[in-house]
Amino acid sequence: MNGHKIAFCFPGQGSAEPGMARDVAEAVPEAMEVLRAGSEACGLDLERLCFEATPDELVETEVQQPALVAASLALLAALRARGIEPDYVVGHSVGEYAALSAAGSIEAAVTIALVRERGLAMAEAAKQHPGSMAAILGLPDEVVETLCRRILGVWPANYNCPGQVVVSGADPAVDECCSEAELEGARRTVKLKVSGAFHSPLVARAADRLRPAIERVRFAEPVAPFMSTVTAKVEPAQRLGTLLVDQLTAPVKFTQAASELAREGVRTFVEVGPGNVLSGLVKRIDRSVKAVSVNSLAALEKLEETLSTA
Repeated sequence: MNGHKIAFCFPGQGSAEPGMARDVAEAVPEAMEVLRAGSEACGLDLERLCFEATPDELVETEVQQPALVAASLALLAALRARGIEPDYVVGHSVGEYAALSAAGSIEAAVTIALVRERGLAMAEAAKQHPGSMAAILGLPDEVVETLCRRILGVWPANYNCPGQVVVSGADPAVDECCSEAELEGARRTVKLKVSGAFHSPLVARAADRLRPAIERVRFAEPVAPFMSTVTAKVEPAQRLGTLLVDQLTAPVKFTQAASELAREGVRTFVEVGPGNVLSGLVKRIDRSVKAVSVNSLAALEKLEETLSTA
């Protein structure tokens, strides 16, 4: 067993921020090229969205998802340009698309076009079936699962780290789940800024709309093993299309996937994308591993230094 494996982790919706990937794209031509090719493929001006869009504009699912994945893939291109490669890849929700691109299963421009389609499908499903999501903090995962079984119309949607589960469903059911969770002793509950009950059966229509777009894609065998957050297992090329469709209505098992990677010998988790949500979660999932965020030129240079001395 190689003693020091690296996993690249790619964040999901909610991590996008104004100015993301700008300093890296301006310094590294390969990173800028990802945004240019991605803009052409998806019909959005990704440079403007990543560098200049306001938080209000980035809130929209159909805009945030392609912009976020494009920013992650620009940062990835900068890591690659410096010869830094992953032993494993993993992504949170829409981050799985960036992870598959990092694994060499789909090229960057195709990935961004597919994510634009996913964002549109999810935004449309949310309009037809409004719903909400809420994070429940400080309860064992099993307690949250029991509440979801007891209350009609709410489901576990994201296992982020032990004691942090996001639930998703119809508004009244999510509210009821939050108040019940507080009675059970939750530290707090936080409604998320999303328009729909993502990762629940309520958005099945989004899966139907996305399926044809995904069926047109030929997935190559991942070069770096792809750890699915749908199954928390390493998955081969022939399963990828099905998993990306299932992912829309299935919970994100990030806790389980990161634990599995640590068992596989991953000692360093590198979050490739804006913000530092996943590196924070990884530290809470396994205190023995190292987690760093590469979201700027300074962070990229620091990682390069760390790895060359490791």
